[in-house]
Amino acid sequence: MELINNFSEIFLSVWSKGILGVDIFQILIGIGIFLLFLVFRGLISKLIIKKLEIISKRTTNKLDDTFVQSLIGPARFLPIVLGFFIASYYMTFSTEGREVVDTINRTLITILIFWVIHQIIEPISYILSGLDKLLTRELIGWIIKSLKILIFILGLAAVLELWGIKIGPIIAGLGLFGVAVALGAQDLFKNLISGIMILMEKRFTIGDVILVSNEVEGVVEQIGFRSTLVRRFDTTPVMIPNYKFAEQSVTNYSRRHHRRIRWLIGFEYKTSIDQLKKIRDSITKLIEDNEDFAKNENSSFFIRIDSFSDSSIDMLVQAFTVTNDWSEFLRIKEELAVSIKEIVESNDAGFAFPSQSLYVESYPNEKPEIFNPKTTQ
Repeated sequence: MELINNFSEIFLSVWSKGILGVDIFQILIGIGIFLLFLVFRGLISKLIIKKLEIISKRTTNKLDDTFVQSLIGPARFLPIVLGFFIASYYMTFSTEGREVVDTINRTLITILIFWVIHQIIEPISYILSGLDKLLTRELIGWIIKSLKILIFILGLAAVLELWGIKIGPIIAGLGLFGVAVALGAQDLFKNLISGIMILMEKRFTIGDVILVSNEVEGVVEQIGFRSTLVRRFDTTPVMIPNYKFAEQSVTNYSRRHHRRIRWLIGFEYKTSIDQLKKIRDSITKLIEDNEDFAKNENSSFFIRIDSFSDSSIDMLVQAFTVTNDWSEFLRIKEELAVSIKEIVESNDAGFAFPSQSLYVESYPNEKPEIFNPKTTQ
């Protein structure tokens, strides 16, 4: 009987004292409150968020869609914060326990606030996209990433301050470390600054075809903090440090308005003047009537007899296509080549090719000696 009494006393003592001065009954009630908010969290996900997603999809503006998607995470985290806050204030803690619980509550609220700010930054990119004349898409991406990193660092610093961890000495130590790193990473910062200048000056963007210092030619696939990825036409990727673009010439083929066709067509010297004029006029009319070719002051076309070469009479054909697309340009170029050949053949003319004529003034009077192996023995 005494054993049972001792067990009862210990059980009641544990039940009343519980953990951190909170009896077990209050702990169970607190857990029940927290679980209730977890159920509420599920209802938020299924009902409220789904309803907001349906409403946002009805509009043509993508800003509200992005705004709703960015707040899904914080909205699901909010019931956890409220559940822990209400459950903790329902329970009676000791002085030390209350301080710990209050710090946890402040930590959860701080995380929620900075999480909301972090997620709201994403919809800002759609607002900044309206400033495409001032900011490129890549520069906007850099700004968004930098803001997110800054918000994360500020949130982490706020949480550390709540737990009594002084960030001043940490920042001072990082400052000294940063100076040391800066001295050994000058190329990194040089590339970073050059990358920012590339985006601000809009020298090229992703998808542009560029030629760097007559060495690397290809399509820009990525503009990073340190380097730019250019893929050659043979699919070979080339990583170019950003500072190279500040020191070397860059030709951006995608910025030209038209693509040029420039041929020097050689005709045989036996071609008559009338034939040359008919061919010239026919090619001129062909280009004038074709909508694939540009016809303005900056992109005029020329079809003229240009020069006399060693083996041909050369006619210059120069025209600019309306399109800047490479595959479409090849199609137009092919059709023009076939049409010019048809015009030349219809005028009974022929294309010249490099040749040399050898003139012999006289042959020797002696007949050539016939080689007979038997007589030479």
